[in-house]
Amino acid sequence: MASESYVARVPELNRTATTYRYERWRALSAGVIESAGTTFLLLIAVRSLHAGPVAKAMVAAGGSVGLLLSPFFVSFVQSRGWATAQAASRFSFIGMFAFLLPTLFPTLPMFIFGGVVGLAMSAVSIPLLTQIYQENYPEQERGRLFSRTMMLRIGATALFSDVIGNAFAGRMEHFRWLLLAFAGAFALSSFCFRRIPSRPLTAAGGTHPLRALRFAREDRLFRLTLISWMFLGFGTLLMVPLRVEFLANTSKYGITLYGQPLDEAMIAVLTAVIPNVVRLVLSPVWGWLFDRVNFFALRVALNIGFALGVVTFFMSNSLSGLIVGAVIFGISNAGGDVAWSLWVTKFAPPARVADYMSVHVCFTGLRGVLAPFIAFYLVAHHFPIQTLGWISAGLICCAILLLLPELKSDQKPRRASALVEEISE
Repeated sequence: MASESYVARVPELNRTATTYRYERWRALSAGVIESAGTTFLLLIAVRSLHAGPVAKAMVAAGGSVGLLLSPFFVSFVQSRGWATAQAASRFSFIGMFAFLLPTLFPTLPMFIFGGVVGLAMSAVSIPLLTQIYQENYPEQERGRLFSRTMMLRIGATALFSDVIGNAFAGRMEHFRWLLLAFAGAFALSSFCFRRIPSRPLTAAGGTHPLRALRFAREDRLFRLTLISWMFLGFGTLLMVPLRVEFLANTSKYGITLYGQPLDEAMIAVLTAVIPNVVRLVLSPVWGWLFDRVNFFALRVALNIGFALGVVTFFMSNSLSGLIVGAVIFGISNAGGDVAWSLWVTKFAPPARVADYMSVHVCFTGLRGVLAPFIAFYLVAHHFPIQTLGWISAGLICCAILLLLPELKSDQKPRRASALVEEISE
């Protein structure tokens, strides 16, 4: 295969440099796409299309649908013999067309379809991308290189959210231009993926798309970490889509600024700009820690931060409380980016990283699909949003308790290579 032969001719050092170069460009497009999933698609649904709870939950679950389906897509890529980066490029191309559809037919059903398919196409590439990091980034530098590209992604998310939040304040009816920007981001992502050297996936044995689930059964530590992540994921994903709902639905929750409902610009600041500025500053710190400290200690510290962020944000009606909650969420999310994306590289055999990651993201997708529907249903019919916040914090505490016995595990990688340090400068 052309891609495989190309990789065979490229020394490891050059593969790392090439991957890092195009990953920095792709990070910019990923930041724009991230703002769609975290803020703007829900804002369009609430403020412009006046969507109901089910429609809002479907939009919020779009990326999680892709995560849930990722084992099937990994199996498909493996059966076709596609190189991982080339497959990710094709999925990004589909995402571009998905966002173009509602620009041509701006109805609620088409908006939901395009948003869900587009975000799903972004998500199904994650296991493939992790395999690329495993192959092209040296183990002792993986966290640092990843965190540097993540800084660009975070910066793009914060800048785009701030600019677009101000540009569309009071003018969300022109949302088709915003969807066109998301389609352009997918086009750039597709181009960058095509330039990254990669190999086809190694056959795992069998043809069933869920065959990788056996690794969760056979690997006790992997299984335990997945269970802990399920508690954490449900706790955080219950509340993440409710941040926009909490701030935008003034008639129900009464969040105001100087007696006036928050406009789109302020909502974007609280849900995207502030958390992402904090992520931008702290991402290299968490990347450095990921390369050097016990993974379970890192995960416990992050979980504590997520619990505090949820409680602080949703227990306050004041602007200062919302800002503090957004800052804490940004601190934890900075470390969560690195830990969520790379942790399987510390556990999985090198040839099985994509399989392990597909299991991880599949369970992430399962809770990500269910959590928004549960969250919007519960706040609409049963619980005040503050009560749901305490439930969320309790689930995160369960995740912490599961990991405490593993704190003595040795998860420290080897020392860094001076040669690779020159690449990342």
